[in-house]
Parts: sequence; structure tokens; C-alpha cells
Amino acid sequence: MFITQAFAQDAAAAPSAMGSGLEMLLLFAPLMVVWYFFLIRPQRQQMKKREETLSAIRRGDQVVMGGGIVAKVTKVIDDKELEVEIADGVKVRAMRQYVAEVRVKGEPVKTETAA
Repeated sequence: MFITQAFAQDAAAAPSAMGSGLEMLLLFAPLMVVWYFFLIRPQRQQMKKREETLSAIRRGDQVVMGGGIVAKVTKVIDDKELEVEIADGVKVRAMRQYVAEVRVKGEPVKTETAA
């Protein structure tokens, strides 16, 4: 016959597809867990903290805008916009999302008391 030993041994020695898939899963599962704890989870916590900081901006806070301009918040217009003073008498409207950093917290919000 014309069948050589190499062909006969090759067919019997082929690994099954299920074995290699299971091995891949065992290799990638710990990697995904490490990615979650070192990359994804801290980034989510940082984003949550930033959202809290941006939502807590009040009148009188000193902020640094995205372009590096230091400004003082003079008025909170709505959930997305602020009015900031970048120089004496120069007030501009800015989007809240472009605030890079809140440096100094301003005066607390005054509560009205009924007399």
C-alpha cells in the first residue's frame, strides 16, 4: 500500500478542538479578572468621583477650565452650564463638563429661614 507511517500517525495524534478551547479559557479568565481589578474598576470609580465633583460645583468655587483658565463660578445656570468670571468684569458661560479641576470651594449655599 501507499500509506506511509507519517500519515497514519498524524491522524491519531491530532488534538480535539474542545481541549484547546478549554485551555484558552483557562488562560484568558485570570487575565480578564486582573484587567477588571486593575483597569476597569478604578476607572469607573474615578469617573463616578468626577461626576460627583462636577455636580457639586456651587457659586464662589474657583475652577480650572479645560484650557487652563482659572475662573470663579458666579452663577450656576443649569445642570450643564455655568457662568464663570475669568477676569474682573469678564463673565463667560462654560459647559460644566469642561471644568478640569475644582480648586477652592466657595461659600455654602444660604438657606432661607422663615421669620
